[in-house]
Amino acid sequence: MEKRKKVILLILGLAVIGLGFILKGDGSSQNSDEAPTYHETTKKEMEKSWDTAKNTPYGRYPKEIIYTLGKISGTNNANLPIGESYEDNGYTRYLKEILNIQNKDVFEIEDGDPYNETVRLAIKDRDIPDIMVVKGRDNLKDLIQNDLVEDLTGVYESCTTDRVKEMYESYGEGLLKSASLDGKLYAFPDTVIDHGPMMLWMRKDWIDKLHLKDPRTMEEAMNIIREFVKEDVAGNQETIGLACNTNMVSKSSSTYSVDPIFTMFHTAPQKWILGEDGNVTYGSLTSETKSALAYLSRLYQTGILDPKFLLRTSENIDELINEGKCGAFFGNWWAPNNPLISSYSANPEADWQPYFLTGADENKVQQFASYNDWQYVVVKSGYEYPEIVPKYISVMFDYSRYQDKKADEINEYFALNVDPTARPMNINVDYRDALFRSTRDIRSALKGDYPVESLTGLERSYYNTCKSYLNGNVTTANAWAAYASRITAVGLLVDSGIESNIPLSLGDVDAEVPPELLKLEKQAFLQIVCGDKPVAYFDTFVSDWYSNGGKELTQKVRGAYQEQ
Repeated sequence: MEKRKKVILLILGLAVIGLGFILKGDGSSQNSDEAPTYHETTKKEMEKSWDTAKNTPYGRYPKEIIYTLGKISGTNNANLPIGESYEDNGYTRYLKEILNIQNKDVFEIEDGDPYNETVRLAIKDRDIPDIMVVKGRDNLKDLIQNDLVEDLTGVYESCTTDRVKEMYESYGEGLLKSASLDGKLYAFPDTVIDHGPMMLWMRKDWIDKLHLKDPRTMEEAMNIIREFVKEDVAGNQETIGLACNTNMVSKSSSTYSVDPIFTMFHTAPQKWILGEDGNVTYGSLTSETKSALAYLSRLYQTGILDPKFLLRTSENIDELINEGKCGAFFGNWWAPNNPLISSYSANPEADWQPYFLTGADENKVQQFASYNDWQYVVVKSGYEYPEIVPKYISVMFDYSRYQDKKADEINEYFALNVDPTARPMNINVDYRDALFRSTRDIRSALKGDYPVESLTGLERSYYNTCKSYLNGNVTTANAWAAYASRITAVGLLVDSGIESNIPLSLGDVDAEVPPELLKLEKQAFLQIVCGDKPVAYFDTFVSDWYSNGGKELTQKVRGAYQEQ
């Protein structure tokens, strides 16, 4: 019996040895214990997955990565659908699906002083979240100098797509340089696309009623507006020609300023510009600005410029437009969305049309960009996954827009008017000329010259709305506004072939003009335009501006530019 057991064991042993040869499967004589085990194979695959995730833009993490976040919140919860939050919405679910990342928000605070104070307190306490949105170069420099943020140079190269790099490069070297120190990149900056120059929005139905021709120049447009007032098109002596608010100059995107008048004279008030002598100059102080103010004064004296504009607020002008009493104003391409959508709702027959009249004058003045108030995303020093930021940017602003045809939920947010602050990280990254690219694509698709399936999610949203509007299937004010802004207004700029100059950089210098000097400027401009002071008073204003701190500020700004 014992002998039989030994024989059986011998046979089983030989069988196991034979199996080892069989498993090799290639005719070699490798023993089975040399083959990788299941555990070893899984480990190698896991290591490969982690390597892909940490070193490529789209690589998905093998396990969920939860990162703490400090972000800017939007008003009204960013218009998110009921039940959704900044930690659970279409964007966070999409990022979870593609990258397996999830934000845990340490703070969500509306933009402004409260947010900036929270950031400064976090810097003081040396306790910042894994990822944080930062406003302003000063805060960014404080973070860098206090060794609180990670060097992102390497992950920018490895985990940013080529398309996103192209987007950043389209702004010139100044943008990424603003997020750098000593040649190292410490943050990913926001991008602000070129919205194009302001246009003159006019009542086309009034032009037709008076049997006049569409204007081709600014002077022709002003003559038409004079006829609006002379003929009292609105009736009851309530016709307003060119509307304007008391700011007159738009430092940012706004309506009811008269910036194109200054552009026509080759100047840019409240901007730092490059003078003909090669020096940085404050645009409000040039002889060209003096000439523009003289021209505006003549418009005021002849009734073309609203004689009561000193008493108007933007809300007052909105009411005049809605009541059909205003004939013209300067505004950007989005004017149909605000303020004209209300006018269309009140009277669809009020035919507001844009006229681009400054042409090549737009690029006669080289302006400077300041990053004092810019928005950045930083990563806490020592955080294990610094590549999350470029991966996030690559997925949100490249993959979802240009490659993924199934990003339906986040694309629907465009139609729902969900604010971009709903995204975990507040910045937006796009080409500088993204507005013009998108309009070209949408117009071509409407003509049948471009495949609809090649449109981005945003473009498809506008395409569907505009097509329905053109077909008469949708006649809402929103549909009209989408077509009038994206197709009519931007299309006018596209057809003009105008391309704005890339702004020059002033580096790290604080070039902000103090409130007291801005007040001095505003008073002088209004007094000259309204005739309370002669045009010659402009020279007195310039002298006062320099003697009240403007000289030292100008020297500082010029020095910073020369040192670059």
